[in-house]
Amino acid sequence: MLELLSPAGSMDALRAAVQCGADAVYLGCGPFNARQNARNFSLDELPDAVRYCHVRGVKVHLTLNTLVTDRELPQAAQTIAAVAKAGVDAFIVQDFGLVTLLRQMCPEIPIHASTQMSVHSLEGVQQAAAMGLSRVVLARELPREQIALICRNSPIEIEVFVHGALCMCYSGQCYFSSVVGRRSGNRGQCAQPCRLPYGYDRFETKYPLSLKDNCLIPWIRELERMGVSSVKIEGRMKRPEYVAVATRLYRASIDGAQVSAQDMKDLRDAFSRQGFTQDYYIGKPGPAMFGTRQKEQENRTLMQAARASYENNEAPLVGVRFYAVVKAGDPAMLAVQDDLGNICKTEGPRPEPAQRRALSQEDLHARLSKTGGTPYYVVETKSVIDPGLTLSAAAINAMRREVLTHLTALRGREGQSREVGRYVPAKIVPGQSRAPKLTVGVLRPDQITPKLLSMKPARLYVPLSLLREDHSWLSRIQEPTQVGVVLPRVIFDSETAHVRQELDYAYALGIRLAMCGNIGHLGLARSRGFEICGDFGLNLFNSRAMHLVRAWGLSSATASFELTLPQIRDLSKPLPVELLAYGRLPLMITENCVIRGRTGECGCKTGQTKLIDRRGEEFRVLKDQDTCRSVILNGKKLFLLDKQEELKALGLWALRLQFTTENPIEVDGTLEQYRGTPVFDPGSQTRGLYYRGVE
Repeated sequence: MLELLSPAGSMDALRAAVQCGADAVYLGCGPFNARQNARNFSLDELPDAVRYCHVRGVKVHLTLNTLVTDRELPQAAQTIAAVAKAGVDAFIVQDFGLVTLLRQMCPEIPIHASTQMSVHSLEGVQQAAAMGLSRVVLARELPREQIALICRNSPIEIEVFVHGALCMCYSGQCYFSSVVGRRSGNRGQCAQPCRLPYGYDRFETKYPLSLKDNCLIPWIRELERMGVSSVKIEGRMKRPEYVAVATRLYRASIDGAQVSAQDMKDLRDAFSRQGFTQDYYIGKPGPAMFGTRQKEQENRTLMQAARASYENNEAPLVGVRFYAVVKAGDPAMLAVQDDLGNICKTEGPRPEPAQRRALSQEDLHARLSKTGGTPYYVVETKSVIDPGLTLSAAAINAMRREVLTHLTALRGREGQSREVGRYVPAKIVPGQSRAPKLTVGVLRPDQITPKLLSMKPARLYVPLSLLREDHSWLSRIQEPTQVGVVLPRVIFDSETAHVRQELDYAYALGIRLAMCGNIGHLGLARSRGFEICGDFGLNLFNSRAMHLVRAWGLSSATASFELTLPQIRDLSKPLPVELLAYGRLPLMITENCVIRGRTGECGCKTGQTKLIDRRGEEFRVLKDQDTCRSVILNGKKLFLLDKQEELKALGLWALRLQFTTENPIEVDGTLEQYRGTPVFDPGSQTRGLYYRGVE
């Protein structure tokens, strides 16, 4: 049966979700969830919320889907212990380090890969399964054919977002809010810069990054046939009435009801951005997907009905069976059994001889079925009644109330008896004591200048697609420089065969190193014989994550550029660690081609463009290798070349200079600064987040 998973940003929203038909809810508790601006639940409130859900047969998935620093891990462990004892049914996680911590402390509780983990391929799902995860929430950008392929071959459950807000960037890969304003989406503080106006090459009141909300209600049956296990409604920041409306209509669709025009109007009235879109799902991303929130008059009738659905009613959600014995001379006996096999029993008064009408099985069933005001409804009543006896309605009602009260208490304790392990810190492995080596990344052949080659960097990273375009420069590479190919940031399963061919081509040219920024790319590169190094897209944020990728066999890793320098210094370094020290930081990678969004035609193969915000800041837009996906770059260049003495104390293996928009003269100028006397220009350069950190 397809699970309906609804958001619960507050207790009212949780009641709305449960009363309107959710099979499960997802909620946040404490500081480690990706919706810090939602009301969320305190550790004191959570047990009551879980009991409320469990009594009514609804599961609770707890979001721990943010990146966590080493200093925060002990607090995260305390939160994990408390919420595990409260009885939560699953954890939703982004951080690899938290995955290992949860497996250590709560091996009985399932772990789900958050959409923040950026899983968008079968290889990614299989890697998640190898980590011990039981479910993956797929990237929202996947079309139906890719979802179906993954479901057919997945060893674990698949969850799909079907309704609500769409991020312009792949979840977990957006650094726009953090780099520009220190509010990290990976830390639950996204300021939603995608909803602001931008212009192309000059500021205009346009919204090229603001997508309409997703709505897949017409395709629910198709998703179920594919083998999707759970469909999720977005909205922990939205009001309870929205949760009620969306949950009610998706519940009806799952149960087989036809979607009407009125249903769609109710969804739009509850919340939309100039309507809805299904274009990612049907494989047609483009200009029609974009929209903004408009000020509209509230549909008060709809909102009042939505509030009434969870404030005034107790929906009969749990089927029970009653078993009764009424025998002469013995106390009446009543038992109730729920769908989980729980059985509660009680005794009542002895029946008396009937003066007028004897108690029948039909009479008893009618009295036991009066469960109004409780979450229960009667599926069946089985009884043995001696003839000629009577039992008062008051006695039957009292017995019914007593067994149902006991059953409610029993159901509310579900999951609270689990054993929770103790927190064990990660082993701290010191980094290298010598000065970091130099590594260089380029996007174009002309950036591989004679000066660059003469400096003999430890590694030269080039896009995988570059080799087909031009590999004449390979003959000029001298030891000890090792060439590494950088895989595209996103690789759908439909693109895997092409990437394998490109990897084989690189291997034939003598290249043995591949840079991967997604868990779905590790097995792909390894299967073609490549040594693997980890890129920034893995979001390695703590020592436990470093140990995990070392166990995966990575030969080096890139520290997250959302960390501060002291946090990077204190990281355990069981494998060589690189730091991005120069270049335009990538703020977004988008499935929608931003360059195409300007003209309606794809021009990303022939050029680049710029977005300009209301303050005049420029953001360059490039394509990602030979795909039609866009990478939005920061306007200012990250610059730490004048901090090399300070960086020596961090235990790093290498500093990376990443060239993107630079021409050959600019490349050589930067290299001169690296080995000369660099000067920081605050007008065109930035320290990134290494000193100021993120919230």
